[in-house]
Amino acid sequence: MELALRVRLNAVRMVAPQGFGYLGQALSSAEQVAALFSAARPGRDRLVCSPGHYVIGPFAAAVALGLLDESALRDYGKNGSGVEAIGSERSPVVDHTCGSLGQGLSAAAGFALSDRMRGRDVRTFAMVSDGELEEGQVWEAAMFAAHHGLASLTVLVDANNSQVDGPVDTVTTLEPIAAKWESFGWHTADVDGHDPVALAAALADADAEPDRPSVVVCRTSTSHGLDCLPPDADGHFIKLSPELAWRAIDELTRELEALHA
Repeated sequence: MELALRVRLNAVRMVAPQGFGYLGQALSSAEQVAALFSAARPGRDRLVCSPGHYVIGPFAAAVALGLLDESALRDYGKNGSGVEAIGSERSPVVDHTCGSLGQGLSAAAGFALSDRMRGRDVRTFAMVSDGELEEGQVWEAAMFAAHHGLASLTVLVDANNSQVDGPVDTVTTLEPIAAKWESFGWHTADVDGHDPVALAAALADADAEPDRPSVVVCRTSTSHGLDCLPPDADGHFIKLSPELAWRAIDELTRELEALHA
């Protein structure tokens, strides 16, 4: 709960200097990021962030945990910065991220197969967005992972129904998402992506799965956890005026203080 709040607060601070950015992705994935950083073994397990613009969440968590310097909050998205608005091969914190959508699961499956062939006790976690499921490469990688029984691979799908062209379900019908993955041979869970207890349980079940890769479909919202956002805020690329940024920081700071009251 607290780490998810800090992810949201740090993400607001990252976006505020320029007044726009991928805040919605941090709001929808904050609990997922917090759950992954809690479940992954530092220095051993891998994190793949397939949609490059979602790296704001891992960056924000890394600052909260002392893995990145706080300067990352003010350098995010600036020219020449290592904490880019859209991740690249230079991005810290994650083991792999992509510019073009739909490619991350292929890399994650490759990591998982390579680690098994080398006898390494490593889990690979991959963050994937629902909009990416429109890409055929995702399903090719899903078939590959199931065929090879890559049980060390766990995917979290951020099903926030948001992409640059509008709501995902107005662009392509993806439902039933979990049933599609199950038909490809995956162990599946479909949970409230803002429920830390449900996420932790789903990740524990995935860790216990002996023969199949696992996917957790996380139902989320790009405005969750920030009441001050206007109802018409563009979830894909949120704009923050100085006043709105101040209100957002104040709201989240008060919530954090209430946790320790």
